[in-house]
Amino acid sequence: MNIKLTHTFLPVHDQEEALVFYRDVLGLEKRNDMPFDAFRWLTVGPADQPEVEIVLEDPAMGRPAQDVEVVKELLAKGSLFGLIFYVDDCDAVFEKVRASGAEVMQEPIDQPYGVRDCGFRDPSGNALRFSGPIKG
Repeated sequence: MNIKLTHTFLPVHDQEEALVFYRDVLGLEKRNDMPFDAFRWLTVGPADQPEVEIVLEDPAMGRPAQDVEVVKELLAKGSLFGLIFYVDDCDAVFEKVRASGAEVMQEPIDQPYGVRDCGFRDPSGNALRFSGPIKG
């Protein structure tokens, strides 16, 4: 059996603000941007991984009404899961993302499990980590 990841969902407060961050700051490609029922189907992804799309989703999309406020509250607290990106140069990415004004969670550090990584929150409060090789 062959299984591949194609999509992952990331709830965001404001899809346009998220698009600017993920496209203009992180350099991801906008893949899809179209109406989807009463919502907007908006996806981005890394240029060298055309099969992977991150859906920047409205928290109300595909959820029962009673769950929407809970998701929005968790998002506001930064309590939802985020994304980890692999990069060639963690320090360079750190400087670029920090210069955008993103909230720093962790400056670059060599981890005992063999990577150098750093952490930020995106404009919606989602945790983002950037992980790369330890430079000798």
